[in-house]
Order: sequence, then C-alpha cells, then structure tokens
Amino acid sequence: MAIDTSGEWWRGESPADLAEYLEELGAGGYQVGRVVEAACAGCGGQTFRLRADCEEGAVKRSCIGCGQGVLMLDSEEHWSDVAPEAVVCSCGADVFDVAVGFSLRPDDSVRWVSVGVRCVADGVLGCCADWKIDYEPSRHLLATV
Repeated sequence: MAIDTSGEWWRGESPADLAEYLEELGAGGYQVGRVVEAACAGCGGQTFRLRADCEEGAVKRSCIGCGQGVLMLDSEEHWSDVAPEAVVCSCGADVFDVAVGFSLRPDDSVRWVSVGVRCVADGVLGCCADWKIDYEPSRHLLATV
C-alpha cells in the first residue's frame, strides 16, 4: 500500500489505500476511528458505479458484477428528496472501489461519515460525499456500507 501524492491528484495502488486516504482526510475534520470497505452482498463484488448528492449527504452504489443497487448508510431516509448525480473521475471513468471512513464519538456512536472512492482506471482517490450524523442510535451505520 502506497499513496502517490506527487501529482495533482492523490493516487492509490489498491482498494486498501482508501483507508489511509480517509484517515488522512478526516471525517468532517474529525479523526477517523474506523474504515469499512464496500462489498456487494449479492455477488461479493468490490467495484461500483455511484450516484451521490454531496450537498445533502446521500450515496447509492451499484455493483459492477451483478448490478445490485444499495443506498449506503442512512441515504434511504431521504433519497426521494435529493438530486443525485453520477460520480465520475477526472479521467472520465465511472467505476470505483468504495470505502467509508467513520468518525466515532467517545461512546462509539457515529459522528461523521465520509464516502471515499478509488478510480479503478487510474487510481485517483477522492471523497464523493460526507455528512454529519446527528441522531442516536447510530452504530448500525457501520454495517450499512
């Protein structure tokens, strides 16, 4: 695992680099206490196309392997009220490895989430959406990546 920070964009060699990237980025300026990589429950696939509303904090991922769509984290609660757009890398590709960085409160409830992506085509790392979690209980979000 090695992130290349020498160019305009940070680049990762593998999906595992998302953890280091999200920890460096910080979730809402808070320390990341846990990173969870996305995997399709249907086929086990780990590459996705995404639609996201960065302003409202909502993300839907669709598995490249089987097409199964999943509203990530608590996105289902307000998906009908958002205006999601396709997530596209600066290179024009739209297939990503996905992981979520979680900032945790001292009681291990979730404070903030950041959805990190790594472009499969060129390794560019980014964050397609992040948002504050201001309700309890919130620990269940760790299982909704």
